[in-house]
Amino acid sequence: MTSSALPNRATSVLSPWMLRGQTLRWGKQTYLMGVLNVTPDSFSDGGQFNTLESAVAQAQAMVAAGAHLVDIGGQSTRPQAEEVPLLAELDRVVPVVQALRGAENGEAIAISVDTTRGAVAQAAVEAGADWVNDISGATYDPEMLPIVAELKVPIALMHIRGTPKTMQQLTDYADLMAEIYEFLARRVEAAVAAGIAPDRIMVDPGIGFAKTGAQNLEILRQLSRLRSLGCPILVGVSRKSFIGHILDQPDPKQRVWGTASACCAAIAASADLLRVHDVAPMADVCKVADAIWRQP
Repeated sequence: MTSSALPNRATSVLSPWMLRGQTLRWGKQTYLMGVLNVTPDSFSDGGQFNTLESAVAQAQAMVAAGAHLVDIGGQSTRPQAEEVPLLAELDRVVPVVQALRGAENGEAIAISVDTTRGAVAQAAVEAGADWVNDISGATYDPEMLPIVAELKVPIALMHIRGTPKTMQQLTDYADLMAEIYEFLARRVEAAVAAGIAPDRIMVDPGIGFAKTGAQNLEILRQLSRLRSLGCPILVGVSRKSFIGHILDQPDPKQRVWGTASACCAAIAASADLLRVHDVAPMADVCKVADAIWRQP
């Protein structure tokens, strides 16, 4: 898809998305996606929420703190992470979706499933998930886009090179933002060709995925270049290692205010949805940043 064929977000208004009774008005407000890793090995919270009781409690706590949806993932995507078997990912994700839907006020909670496998996306949506978040841009599984089209749910497509195990050896770019843009434009085109409505696609530049620390900062500086893709923009900076390097802070859980700074920069540069671990402080960041940069 060439840039001339894409809608220009700078001069057009994105259609709102309806989600579990919420109206997501892109450009009017910044929204929060709460991270719920039901894994033993995620980089900052592995093993914390891999029981049904702890996962449901954390999801409810994040929504109470201001998350607009909860992103459930059963496969770690940290650098060097090994791929888990399909059945293991299903066993981690689907019961949590079911348990959350069956919990008090669970029907009102919007759920995203963080997966690169079409089979997991289908099982999770059939169990009650509303959204698919694919860090591969739907490149790992050729069945992902047809399945999402059939399910008629939104999808977030992220830029990556390689796999989580190999990505940090693939950080050489001739033109970082141009290559991210072209990758995402091609993935949007593929999604539309598969039957997914253009106004149900979100893009993510993939901060921390096949990117150096300096490249992550460059993405935040130039994020608004992705606006002309005509899709809402998802950004995930929460607790990531580039923030730790800047702060000389090896403990991911102690990177809250560094995360807040990066989130504020993302909002100023047109991010629509932020994927975060620490929902309550980031909700405050969004309120103040929106008061400065979003339309009243």
